[in-house]
Amino acid sequence: MLDLIIRNASIPDEPALLDIACREGRIVERAAHIDGQAETEIDAKGYLVSPPFVDSHFHMDSTLTYGRPRVNESGTLLEGIRLWGELKSTLSSDDFEQRALMLCRWAVAKGNLAIRSHVDISDPSLTAAHVLLSVKEKVKPWLDLQLVAFPQDGLYRHPDAQKQLEQSLDLGIDVVGGIPHFERSYEEGRQSVEALCRIAADRGLMVDMHCDETDDPSSRHIETLASTSIQLGMHGRVSGSHLTSMHSMDDYFADKLLGLMHEAQINAIACPLINITLQGRKDTYPKRRGMTRVKEMVDKGINCSFGHDCVMDPWYAAGSHDMLEVAHMGLHVAQMTGTAQARSVYDAITVNPARALNLVNYGLSVGCNADMVILQAAGPIEAIRLRATRLFVIRRGKIISKTPAVKSEVEMLGATQQITFAQTEIP
Repeated sequence: MLDLIIRNASIPDEPALLDIACREGRIVERAAHIDGQAETEIDAKGYLVSPPFVDSHFHMDSTLTYGRPRVNESGTLLEGIRLWGELKSTLSSDDFEQRALMLCRWAVAKGNLAIRSHVDISDPSLTAAHVLLSVKEKVKPWLDLQLVAFPQDGLYRHPDAQKQLEQSLDLGIDVVGGIPHFERSYEEGRQSVEALCRIAADRGLMVDMHCDETDDPSSRHIETLASTSIQLGMHGRVSGSHLTSMHSMDDYFADKLLGLMHEAQINAIACPLINITLQGRKDTYPKRRGMTRVKEMVDKGINCSFGHDCVMDPWYAAGSHDMLEVAHMGLHVAQMTGTAQARSVYDAITVNPARALNLVNYGLSVGCNADMVILQAAGPIEAIRLRATRLFVIRRGKIISKTPAVKSEVEMLGATQQITFAQTEIP
């Protein structure tokens, strides 16, 4: 007896409909027709069955704090950092946990079953780190939460940042983070990149660094990050997030950086919703929108993914943790409207971030974890266009969330979705 059979599934890049069989949390067969019975059968009716969405860049410690202690009226990155600096020391463990669990509920309902979240370790009590490590275990049945030790106030700006970062890694934080463009000088930023990469290399960990999140084209810490990762033999284990200064660089130097990033196998992570909101705030017209060179990275063969970054926090007032919304915005801002380009945008919220996070057994091949999303769309591009209804969200072969189908495209575009969880154990 199988646990689950999904029939008449449209699978990305497959020419015909297939059945998918699952047993003991794994995909065990894919075929035009699978004989046999299962405890649960779903007729996908030709709709898209996709691997789950992956958010490769998020801040769960600050999520859902919008308006506390006040609204970011300038809309700038630096005012957001100041607001978070005022707020974070006032937050209790319960506050951190309740907001994180609420965001995880939203994520599951939207088909997001893996999230990499940066955790501010500038607080000497490491409250957020302790709480999110606990949340990681609580939500493990429903999603994979990967945590980054993030020195929000700067490795060298904050007197105890390195000690607290090391302590957070000792607690079990998964990835080493950084923010070199926020250090006091360019030289200190360069030194922070090298120091943090060495810490990661010594511990056998991955790196994900907020890098060059600025409109200043002279901010070139990605060059140091890529070259250091080559020197330390960390190919494929290092991610550069945001990289917005590349939007303002001249093409000659940007081309050099793209080549270096490709050589180092850097994972590039863009945040379309947030960076087009935060960047270019001091421009008049023409006004830059700041998202990094996604199209050029894809053409170069660099592994490029999208992150949601923020949901209702000091940096961003909107959001619902919908990765299809992120992809939709990214497609427009990067002007990736060709068929192959639009298809690659879907990869930026599925297979590419899974590669950046080094997720094991991710995908729809036989032997992979039976984690998937059934969307009310014929294919990936239509799913982005419609921000399609997530009909079923499946984790290890079990339905964990359902959303009723809408009857027509008009309703799909205008419906208020009613989310029903099949399992109520989620915290």
